[in-house]
Amino acid sequence: MVFALLPFAASAQTSSINAYSPYSMYGPGELLTPGNVVMRSMGGVGIAARYVGHINTLNPAAASVIPQKSFLFEFDFDGTHFRNNQPKYDAAGEMIKRTKTVYNTINFHNLAVSFPLAKSLGATLSVSPYSSVGYKVSTMDEQQDNWADIGRIVYGHSGDGDISEVKLSVGWAPWRNFSIGVAAKYYWGYIERNYRTDVANVITGEGTYSSTVGVDKYIVSNFKFQVGLQWNIIYDDVRIFTLGATYDLGGYLNPKKQSYVYTDNTFNTVYPFPVRDRIERVELKVPHQVGAGLYYRDRIVSWGIDYNFAAWGASNRSFTEDTAMTDVVVAYTNTHNIRAGFEITPRRTDVRNYFNRISYRVGATVGNYYQTFAGERLNKLAVTAGLGFPVKVWGASSINVGFEYGRMSSPATPTIAGAKVGLVTQNYYKISVGFSLFSADTSDYWFVRQKYD
Repeated sequence: MVFALLPFAASAQTSSINAYSPYSMYGPGELLTPGNVVMRSMGGVGIAARYVGHINTLNPAAASVIPQKSFLFEFDFDGTHFRNNQPKYDAAGEMIKRTKTVYNTINFHNLAVSFPLAKSLGATLSVSPYSSVGYKVSTMDEQQDNWADIGRIVYGHSGDGDISEVKLSVGWAPWRNFSIGVAAKYYWGYIERNYRTDVANVITGEGTYSSTVGVDKYIVSNFKFQVGLQWNIIYDDVRIFTLGATYDLGGYLNPKKQSYVYTDNTFNTVYPFPVRDRIERVELKVPHQVGAGLYYRDRIVSWGIDYNFAAWGASNRSFTEDTAMTDVVVAYTNTHNIRAGFEITPRRTDVRNYFNRISYRVGATVGNYYQTFAGERLNKLAVTAGLGFPVKVWGASSINVGFEYGRMSSPATPTIAGAKVGLVTQNYYKISVGFSLFSADTSDYWFVRQKYD
């Protein structure tokens, strides 16, 4: 029997879950793109970015850029529209239909503050979602003996929850063109995974069999660390060209786990769920990863490019090897991601034409998902765009809007036990809104108490 990651057909729904994908049922779930709306509108670029008016949460070395007697606050939220579809194949390997689902989500993405500690020494505190779980899938028991003795048996899986990242970064610039930083990252969250066995069309007598319902709850609370550096290759009055690098210390999150199984006591016999052992081997971890990037900025143009490698596959362990429920082996795999972005602001200090002060952004990212299914990789592609609306002519505060279209799909269709297994293709459309409020003696005064009315 083959488990084909089949989502339930559903009409459009809305919730605060950040993900809606059967792929989130393994590991920590789907990973969310880090960074504020400015970075994500430029494809997620930011390892080498040094902003005065925006907070860079990707590289702790960037915290050193915050000027003295200043304060920066940012808040972002996202709205996402998911469209998933999965091909179905007959015994001859011909596609017969596509199963489709639609889902909408709304949630916050980033909350951050940045402030100076001393000259050339700054700190950033941020809270953002790291990963999210949201799925509802089912499969039918195809063993004919069970059909004859019991009836149709449906196995269902559902889950929701998320893991958040609280990050404290400290950056120091010992020299004018060189900065280093360190960050402590605290992961916390709650994930619930449910599995259920329902017996439909019972042929052995009404009320003979009941459903089995199991729940696994994972409570995450763990620390990890990150280090980073930034070096200004070019730095003068009109331009800055920076090289940045980061290293994240990964490892297992070792969550606290609570598990229980219950049935309806009005029935006499329980038909057991056959994958209990697989559920016990679910792993939650974050990878060791290395990132490097370049970022250029002058009075009109900004552009950047990042590369990130994450050693998800270092342990080379599979999530599932059971064949009682599925022949699809799901395993960690290393990821490679490239992000690139471009921004143009025609004239930042134009007092007559507001449109010249708006920042126009585009970007793209390509890479692969951190899991394989039946040995097949999932490719990820996203294109982004955005606008930055300044609040004042001479100020750094702004309202930023971003749009992202993304797609995750497998380039191949795996064949298991002689049958084709259709993997889900996910398309999503995301709109992001962010607020950056900057206070300094020579800029905005959002957080300064007035002496006189």
